[in-house]
Amino acid sequence: MPIVAAAVVVPLGLLFFVSGLVVNLIQAICFILIRPVSKNLYRRINRVVAELLWLELVWLIDWWAGVKIQVYTDHETFNLMGKEHALVISNHRSDIDWLVGWVLAQRSGCLGSTLAVMKKSSKFLPVIGWSMWFSEYLFLERSWAKDEGTLKSGVQRLKDFPQPFWLALFVEGTRFTQAKLLAAQEYAATTGLPVPRNVLIPRTKGFVTAVSQMRSFAPAIYDVTVAIPKSSPAPTMLRLFEGRPSVVHVHIKRHVMRDLPETDEAVAQWCKDIFVAKDALLDKHTVEQTFGDQQLKVTGRPLKSLLVVTAWACLLILGALKFLYWSSLLSSWKGIAFSALGLGVVTVLMQILIRFSQSERSTPAPVAPANNNNKGESSGKPEKQQ
Repeated sequence: MPIVAAAVVVPLGLLFFVSGLVVNLIQAICFILIRPVSKNLYRRINRVVAELLWLELVWLIDWWAGVKIQVYTDHETFNLMGKEHALVISNHRSDIDWLVGWVLAQRSGCLGSTLAVMKKSSKFLPVIGWSMWFSEYLFLERSWAKDEGTLKSGVQRLKDFPQPFWLALFVEGTRFTQAKLLAAQEYAATTGLPVPRNVLIPRTKGFVTAVSQMRSFAPAIYDVTVAIPKSSPAPTMLRLFEGRPSVVHVHIKRHVMRDLPETDEAVAQWCKDIFVAKDALLDKHTVEQTFGDQQLKVTGRPLKSLLVVTAWACLLILGALKFLYWSSLLSSWKGIAFSALGLGVVTVLMQILIRFSQSERSTPAPVAPANNNNKGESSGKPEKQQ
C-alpha cells in the first residue's frame, strides 16, 4: 500500500474497526439477551445498530470519495423500493457492487435490513463479517450438496422478518473480469448457449431455490444492471479510501414474483433470459453511455451518513484523549511500541478488506459439463453472492 494511501487508510480504518467492534459488542449482547425472548425485537434493534456501521461505508462513497451513483428506473419501482420484501439480482461488474447496493438500500430506507448471500469465508472478516452474521446474512460453502439446505432454511427464516428487506444474489457466481468473460464465452460456444459479451453465464441453482422459497412472502424481484461509463475509472475500495471519485450507472427493473414460471426448469431459463437481455442492455449502454429506456432518478446525498461518521469520530477522539491521559501510554517506549502495533494491525486488516474486494482475487465457481436436462447449469452454487 503506498505511503500516501496508508496515511488516509489507517485513520479511516481505525475509525471503522473501533466503531465496528462497539457495534459487534452491542449486537452480541442483543443476540444473547434479546433474541431468545423475541426474535422480532432483536431484528428491529439489530437493524438500527447494523446501520450505524454500514453508514460509515455509505459515507465513504457519498462524502469522502464523491462517487456518483445514478439510478435509472420507472416511477412505480422507485416508489416501491424499500417498502416491500424483494429478491435482488445483479451483474457483478465492479469491486464495490455490494457497496452500491448498500447506497441504494440506504436511499430506500432499508439499509439495516438489506441481506445478501455470501461465501462462507466472508463471515470471518473482522467487524464487517461478524456484523453480517448477526444480521442474518446467508453464507454458503461452494458445495451444492451442503448449500442447498443452508439456502432453503436461511431464506425460510426470513419469512417472518418484521420489516421490508432485500436479499441480494449475484447469480453469475463471481466478479466480472476479462479472463472470466473469455472462459464464459468459450463455455457458451461449446454448449450452444448465447455467447455473452458483458456478463458471465448465470448459475441458476441458487436463484431457483431462492425463488421457490420466497414466492409466498416476497412480492418482487429487482433486476439490477450496473455499468461504468467510459469516462469514469472503475471504482475500487482503494480508490474510495484515497478519495478518488467515479461514476456508476444503475438500471433497475422490477418483476412481479407471481408472474414467474412455476417449474424449476422454467425459472432457471427465465434467469438465463434475463441475463441475455442484460447483456443487450449493456451493449446499448456502451454505445449511448446511459440507460435511456428509463428515467434518471435524483437520489441526492443524504446527511445521515455524514452525521453518523462525525459522531463516531468525535466519540473516538474524545475516548482516545481520555485514555491517553489516564494511561500515559505515549510516555514510555513500551506504550509507543504498543500503539504502533495497534496501528499496524489496523493497516493489515484494511489491506485484507481491500484485497478481499478485488475482482482479480475472486475465484469462479466450478462449471460442470452441460447435460440434456439442464443445459448450461453449473454443478455448484453461486460462489459469492456479495
